[in-house]
Amino acid sequence: MKISIVTANYNGGRWLARCMDSVLNQELAPGDELEYILIDGASTDDSLQIAQARRGRLAALISEKDHGPADALNKGFALATGDLLGWLNADDVYEPGALARALAAAKARPQAAFFFGKCRIVDEAGRDIRSFPTLVKNACMPFSSRFLIQCINYVSQPASWFRCAALAAAGGLRLDFKAAWDYDLTLRLWRQGGGVRIPGPPLAAFQWHPGSISGTHYEQQFAEEWRAAVADAGRFSPQALVHWFVRHGIVLCYRLMNRPRA
Repeated sequence: MKISIVTANYNGGRWLARCMDSVLNQELAPGDELEYILIDGASTDDSLQIAQARRGRLAALISEKDHGPADALNKGFALATGDLLGWLNADDVYEPGALARALAAAKARPQAAFFFGKCRIVDEAGRDIRSFPTLVKNACMPFSSRFLIQCINYVSQPASWFRCAALAAAGGLRLDFKAAWDYDLTLRLWRQGGGVRIPGPPLAAFQWHPGSISGTHYEQQFAEEWRAAVADAGRFSPQALVHWFVRHGIVLCYRLMNRPRA
């Protein structure tokens, strides 16, 4: 089975080598194959030098102006030829063995569309932070269902993958969202065969820093997530009501967590 990974990057040279190596150094089972695609938004830092040093192990390397991360990722998705597909942001990393575990889950559940597992939240030095959001997400996972995912987004994007056929049926990332296009896609993918939890230790590490989308646009992110839940479950559904309260509770927690930094 082939797994395709897309990384969208713009001036992420500070972290790009670490991200790319976490993908390229993954060990797969015999017969499985990795396809890695990098879409760069015409970076002006050293990103291209970093990528070119690994060019021989990339299926594609494109550097051109785009309309943001969602647009860049959609370009990468269009090039992907794998059975399973995921994306890793330039400031995030996979844990060792993550892709082998994702492929094993996809083989074990051939009817499922979406696969996900635990993800650490780390700072720029790689230290675990924000333990409460991680605790909430991990607590939700054993009860995973379409109803629950409409109530709260407990799927961490770096630790999730989906079938290319499911993406073709669901459609690509929304370009009108600034921060929650991953959650919106998760909801649409769930309709194509459901989501399956990958048990065990964390599969990836999501890096939170002041310049990240969740660091600078979290209020907009959770407003967009609520809009996506409403579109999927219905405005007057119990899921939408629960999500409204969850949204405001999470935003309050983020404000409190950000207060010492401010």
